[in-house]
Amino acid sequence: MKSDSKIFVCGHKGMVGSGIWKELEHQGYTNLVGKTHTELDLLDSVAVKNFFEVEKPEYVILAAAKVGGIHANDTYPAEFIYQNLQIQNNIIHSAYMNNVKKLLFLGSSCIYPRDAAQPITEDSLLTGPLEKTNQWYAVAKISGIKMCEAYRKQYGVDYISVMPTNLYGINDTYSAENSHVIPGLIRRFHEAKVEGKPAVQCWGDGSAFREFLYSQDLAKACVFLMKEYSEAQHINVGYGSDVMVKDLANLVKEIVGYEGEIEWDTTKPNGTPKKLMDSSKIFNLGWKPTIGLREGLELAYEDFKKKQL
Repeated sequence: MKSDSKIFVCGHKGMVGSGIWKELEHQGYTNLVGKTHTELDLLDSVAVKNFFEVEKPEYVILAAAKVGGIHANDTYPAEFIYQNLQIQNNIIHSAYMNNVKKLLFLGSSCIYPRDAAQPITEDSLLTGPLEKTNQWYAVAKISGIKMCEAYRKQYGVDYISVMPTNLYGINDTYSAENSHVIPGLIRRFHEAKVEGKPAVQCWGDGSAFREFLYSQDLAKACVFLMKEYSEAQHINVGYGSDVMVKDLANLVKEIVGYEGEIEWDTTKPNGTPKKLMDSSKIFNLGWKPTIGLREGLELAYEDFKKKQL
């Protein structure tokens, strides 16, 4: 990519997309294109087709998706599978039809089997049953990977797929019920502190392990891969180590400054027991994360507080 190459960042207002936009600007790219949902509905195939025919982006980073935590995935399965499939189909096909030089598709670690051997390698895809609570989202993302592979195989295009681990950071969605674990915990502990609640309830028993990557680290990885990676196989992007959810909750509680108790609701699901990805492939290419969990959580909490003003 040249500094003046036209780069379309799909979902540039979201946590991941805004981070990628910021990183591209930081690295001197000056011809970035982003459209809000009001300006371009990615579910509308005709609108997407027209956009590509007019704008003719040279590079595409597909960071737009319908996302959410266990509760959201389990409550809105039809929306998760339909909207994500529709967005992917529209963007990937329009990119091909308009001779996009390179496309990066962002997936998720939930594509892997629930009981995949740890740490999870890229080869684990489609080797076992998915975690049921987010299978709809996972199936859509697997379809996106396979679509990129299919277009590469049939048409010779340079479409790559990136599988990040659990993400958090600036511009996250801090919903108490529908967000991922970190933004959900930040909101619950903050509100409990402000309201003087004696306890905060968390889903499951806290025994699950999760790996977390700060969103700006992922943004750097994506720009790095746009320059350095052009293989058919998807590539993992993780932090390299995980944390027990119970320990995570205590760390968020400490950073927020909440002094009450944590109550674990064992009637609610834990999700996948352990989900640590093998990121040795990208590490060996020369990329490594730079933001540790405590530092990232402190930055995320500051971001959350700004949004409350």
